[in-house]
Amino acid sequence: MAEKSKMPELQSEAAEANWWPEQEDKIASSFEKAAAEGTLGHSTLARRSGAIPPTTIRLDRSDIERAREQAQRRGLKYQTYLKMLIHEALQQEALQHEEKHRAG
Repeated sequence: MAEKSKMPELQSEAAEANWWPEQEDKIASSFEKAAAEGTLGHSTLARRSGAIPPTTIRLDRSDIERAREQAQRRGLKYQTYLKMLIHEALQQEALQHEEKHRAG
């Protein structure tokens, strides 16, 4: 099994910006080892860490097809595209809510 990756708590964005390039060889080696072992998967670290909880929603077939077409034009997977749309809509709603409460 591949070793668990853990990023240290860094004191600033500058420290983080310096940390990443120093890890390139270690990350590449870990990636190659996981690929050789057959344990490499899409977003494996995010799923293991629990950072992104799985969510299931039912969508109309025509909406899924439209999302696939739009995602393809952007060079994205349709699930990624849907996630992006939901994120943008939630941000927009939060901003509108904030503005409404400031004005009222």
